[in-house]
Amino acid sequence: MATATMTQRRGLSGHAIGNYLKTAILLAAMTALALVVGEWLGGPQGLVYAGFFVIVMNFGSWWFSDRIALAVHRARPIGPSEAPWLHEMVARLSRNAGMPTPRLYLIPVATPNAFATGRSPNHAAVAVTAGIIELMDRRELEGVLAHELSHVKNRDTLISTVAATLAGMITWAVQSLFWFGGMFLRSSDDDRDGGIGGALANLGLLLVAPIAASLLQLAVSRSREFGADASGAELTGDPEGLASALLKLERGNEALPYDRAPATAHLFIVNPLHHGGVMSLFSTHPPIEERVRRLRVMARQA
Repeated sequence: MATATMTQRRGLSGHAIGNYLKTAILLAAMTALALVVGEWLGGPQGLVYAGFFVIVMNFGSWWFSDRIALAVHRARPIGPSEAPWLHEMVARLSRNAGMPTPRLYLIPVATPNAFATGRSPNHAAVAVTAGIIELMDRRELEGVLAHELSHVKNRDTLISTVAATLAGMITWAVQSLFWFGGMFLRSSDDDRDGGIGGALANLGLLLVAPIAASLLQLAVSRSREFGADASGAELTGDPEGLASALLKLERGNEALPYDRAPATAHLFIVNPLHHGGVMSLFSTHPPIEERVRRLRVMARQA
C-alpha cells in the first residue's frame, strides 16, 4: 500500500510539473501578445510602455490581488466563534496539506460558490458564500475547501490573477484603439498603418487580440481546475465527495447566477456566470461533467 501511494504521488508530481510548464508557456505567450499590441499601437515607444505596464500590473497583482478580490465581493472575515466547525475543518485540511491556515471569509450571497486568493500560502484567504454553507453537507464542503487549499498551495491563485491582469490590459489597449483611433497608432509613415491595408490590419488587431488574450487566460484557468480537483481529492481521500459537491454547485449556479464581478469569475470553483451553447467554449472552467468523470475515475482507482 505504501509503495502504491508513493508511486501515485510521484505521478501527481510529474503531472504538476507538466502543468507548471504549460502555464509558464501560456503566460509567456500572453506577455508576448501584450508587447506585440503595444508595439503595433505605438511603435518602439509603445513597446516600452507595454513592458512598463506589464511590470506594474503584475506587481499590483502580486501585492494586492487578495484584498481587491475580497473587497469586490464584499467578503467579511468569519470569526472562530461564529463557525468553529468551519475553522476546524480548514485548519485540519491545512495541516494535512502542510501549509499555513488561510484566513476565512464569508460572501453574503445565496449563490453557492467559493474561491481562494492570495500570492502565497503565507498570504492567502479562502472565501465561501452563504449559499454554499447552506447547500453542502460536511463531506461535500470539505471537498470544496480542499480544492481551494490546493489552489493556494500550488500558487494557482497568483498565476490566475496575473493571467487575468494581462488579458485585461491587452483588451483595454485594443479598446483604446477603437475609441481613440489614430491617437494611439503608429505614424502613418509606416507602410503597415497606411491606406486600406493599414485599416484592415488595425481592424484585425481589434478583433483578434482580445480573443487571443481571453483564450490564453482560459487555457491557464482550465488546466488549474483539473489539477486542484485531483489535489483536493487526494487531500481528503474522498474524490466522490468533491464530485457530488461539483454537481450541486453546477445546479445552484444555474438557478442563481452571480455576476457581480465577471472579471473574477475564474477564481471561483465553478463558473458563477452560466452560459450555454457557443459561449461555453469561452468559459473560465472546464465542463463539470469532465471534472466529475475524472474524480470518479480516481475514486475507482483508489
